[in-house]
Amino acid sequence: MIVWINGAFGAGKTTTARELIELIPNSTLFDPEVIGGALTHLLPPKHLTEVGDFQDLPIWRRLVIDTAAALLAELGGTLVVPMTLLRQEYRDEIFGGLAARRITVRHVLLAPAETILRERIAGREIPPEPSDGEIRVRQWSYDQIEPYRAALASWLTADAYPVDNGGLTPYETAVRIAEAVGSGTAPVCDIVQTPEPTAETVASGVLLFDEEDRVLLVDPTYKAGWEFPGGVVERGEAPARAGIREVAEETGIRLDDVPRLLVVDWERPSPPGYGGLRLLFDGGRLDSTEAARLMLPGPELRDCRFVTEEEAADLLPPVRYERLRWALRARERGAALYLEAGVPTS
Repeated sequence: MIVWINGAFGAGKTTTARELIELIPNSTLFDPEVIGGALTHLLPPKHLTEVGDFQDLPIWRRLVIDTAAALLAELGGTLVVPMTLLRQEYRDEIFGGLAARRITVRHVLLAPAETILRERIAGREIPPEPSDGEIRVRQWSYDQIEPYRAALASWLTADAYPVDNGGLTPYETAVRIAEAVGSGTAPVCDIVQTPEPTAETVASGVLLFDEEDRVLLVDPTYKAGWEFPGGVVERGEAPARAGIREVAEETGIRLDDVPRLLVVDWERPSPPGYGGLRLLFDGGRLDSTEAARLMLPGPELRDCRFVTEEEAADLLPPVRYERLRWALRARERGAALYLEAGVPTS
């Protein structure tokens, strides 16, 4: 199990985490800041300057998942992780990756009043003649208050168990968290546990269209980037039937007919991914009544929307967009296409 302590800079995450590992038996402190520091020595400086924060590096998010899993495999027990996560897609990627390894996460938010956060930042010990780096750190801390406020207003309070520690010591805060975790008041995050593949896979996606011929895309909580409704074909399952099953599970739409094949795309291995075959089927056009019956996104989906081909280009990763582009051409021509890495072979 992981207890992830979230909150803005100045909320007291790390000091609380140090107290918490004394209260939860067989627990270990894991600070992902260490990985960010290591990457400054491992990656070329030019690569680092292209991002504003190490959290924007896909390798950092991947290493957080892998390191947490390795620590739990080595030590067992509970990991206490003090780390600010303000972008929902990063939270989904990391927690989804942990869920894929059957690691549960209890997400706790330290939420003192903003005035207290500002006081703590202002009171942070800085030498009489601070360096430029120390001044930048303080300013960066102030700059993070606005993204934190935006996260609170959109998703953070609905996702995490809040603890107002404005008037509490780190030890008192840790006691509150330990009690909430022990009693189940701080619940396990409701995120789909999709096992990571161990070999090449076959996956089926289904394109559903509205009356304006816009295509339905979904935003999964367990991986980065928008997708088509669908998923991995299970052992002994027909690919088209897998697409029908996944559409029903994800959207509530039940297809009466077997959808027509549009594209078979071979996705090359790209470590840590294994690649495999990706199929897209034509699920047909939904009338306004059917489209209105789309299920609200649940644990598996963060969002869903009908988009034009041009809008899809801004949402889908490049390979998925190419797959969609050729699927739409195949739909127009009435003939399926075979692709390799998103490119037709003829």
